[in-house]
Amino acid sequence: MTQRPRVAVISLGGTIASAPDETGLAGPRLSAADLVAAVPSLEQLADVTFRDLARVPSSDLTFDLARTVAREVAAAVAGGASGVVLTQGTDTIEEMAYCLDLLVAEPVGLAVTGAMRHSGLPGADGGANLLDAVRTVVRPEARGLGCLVVLNEEVHAAAVVRKRHTSSPAAFVSPGVGPVGWIAEGEAHLRDRPFPRLTLRPVDGAPVPRVPLVRVTMDDDGWWLEAVRAARAPGLVLEALGGGHVPGWLSEEVVALATEIPVIMTSRTGGGEVLTRTYGGFPGSESTLVRGGVIPGGALAGLKARVLLTLLLASGADQTRIRDVLSTAAFPARVRPVQHAVDDTTITPRGA
Repeated sequence: MTQRPRVAVISLGGTIASAPDETGLAGPRLSAADLVAAVPSLEQLADVTFRDLARVPSSDLTFDLARTVAREVAAAVAGGASGVVLTQGTDTIEEMAYCLDLLVAEPVGLAVTGAMRHSGLPGADGGANLLDAVRTVVRPEARGLGCLVVLNEEVHAAAVVRKRHTSSPAAFVSPGVGPVGWIAEGEAHLRDRPFPRLTLRPVDGAPVPRVPLVRVTMDDDGWWLEAVRAARAPGLVLEALGGGHVPGWLSEEVVALATEIPVIMTSRTGGGEVLTRTYGGFPGSESTLVRGGVIPGGALAGLKARVLLTLLLASGADQTRIRDVLSTAAFPARVRPVQHAVDDTTITPRGA
């Protein structure tokens, strides 16, 4: 007899746990038990346990809480769980999910889900998203994919998913790569993760470094350079213009800062890879910045790069280690051709 999968549901609050009060305004009031009880069909998929870690809006989530969730995931696996689903608010799902992608090394189906409509609204989507998340983590192939984000019948990789709408149920997208899976007829269908797998282990008891994220704008006067130095920031993520540019008058100062602390450059566009050798011959070009020591952020969005740099610094990484990690973890997985076993036709499998 096949053993039923065991899935742990961990709740942090957010819209999925929100209900309106007597004034009609919603806030996180529902427990993990409430969420599970509202979806009785979960019983057909797995033996589900549930636990409340917090009941807060996602704007109140922290790196310390992410580390606590990672420990809870490890404990659930040690207790026999083959899958874990985290429920939370959607505003910071793209950051929390990537934290867990980097912090959880256990072989477990792991997904984060939430809702775009609270329980008091018509078409509330929390129950459906929770059901789809459990459908995803019980799949054996989910255990090698790292942390996944499941909403609106789509499965996204934590390293690339972004929230691109304030209220639509279809708010989440994965620029450049698309979803890594989908739900159809009550079953999750999964493909390979688009980015290489990386796990980090922060130093026990070490404080979380405070890494600023700065978006460069037209006619930027660089006021933030002095603020970064005054705050003694251990690193910086810079959302540069286009393929990786800053105003020419800031070029020397950005390069000087990159000799003091790690500066990772991403693009504020939200899609594509940061360039490294296309434009030059003018101050502020990506080639000038990279030659000066700025670290290219590849295809990572600024929010993801900030999570990665924060956890790298928390693990004791130096500039060399940070640069080495970014050279692989920030780029989509490379594919390699293999020979078909039957007719010598060259094919390229997904994620090979």
